[in-house]
Amino acid sequence: MNAKWNVGAVLLDMDGTLLDTEKVYFESLVAALTAGGFADDAVTLCHAMVGLPGPACEAMLLDRYGADFPLADINRAFLVNRDRLMEAGLPLKSGTLELLDALAAADCPMAIVTSSSRRSAERNLSLGGIRARFDTVLTLDDVAHGKPSPDLYLLAAARLGLAPQACIAVEDSNHGVAASHAAGAITIMVPDMAAPTEETRAKCAAVLPDLNAVLAMLRERGEFGRRL
Repeated sequence: MNAKWNVGAVLLDMDGTLLDTEKVYFESLVAALTAGGFADDAVTLCHAMVGLPGPACEAMLLDRYGADFPLADINRAFLVNRDRLMEAGLPLKSGTLELLDALAAADCPMAIVTSSSRRSAERNLSLGGIRARFDTVLTLDDVAHGKPSPDLYLLAAARLGLAPQACIAVEDSNHGVAASHAAGAITIMVPDMAAPTEETRAKCAAVLPDLNAVLAMLRERGEFGRRL
């Protein structure tokens, strides 16, 4: 029988977990690199960037293509592609609203924990129609090191007045799981663009297909189960 979790809060990644943005970012950057003449390994390189903060992605590009890589031009093309794809709004991942509604009804504290910038987080949560649901939003701008460093998760737990071990973290990427696990949070992965490695699986309490399955597991194993 699975042991119950003493859940004090649920910490939620944003891109690829609640919001279906990772595919938008991926397609936008691949298109920008291809148009710029860097098509050979663009897909592989962009897959490796999933879950990493922007500065780390830029460092990977410079490391791969050299100091003469036209980073500013590629960034501009990426933003044009991204904004075009987001014009119609930003779709939510399956089960997002059901999970957020249940947690709110159970008076369970929640926080966004994202490696995106504050500006991107505010824009994306607003485009997705869920910004007002969160009092606590932690972004790359709040820490010295983004994921896979544990800094964001440690800060989120501290902001909520909890030990990380009393928090459930929900992530979609290998880098995100590394961050939440290193902080000590109970980690659930819902893979998006990248499948979990064996190392990642070992760090997870569960790897689940969608957020509906996350809610079902919280109802089963969380001590707040009767309220969820």
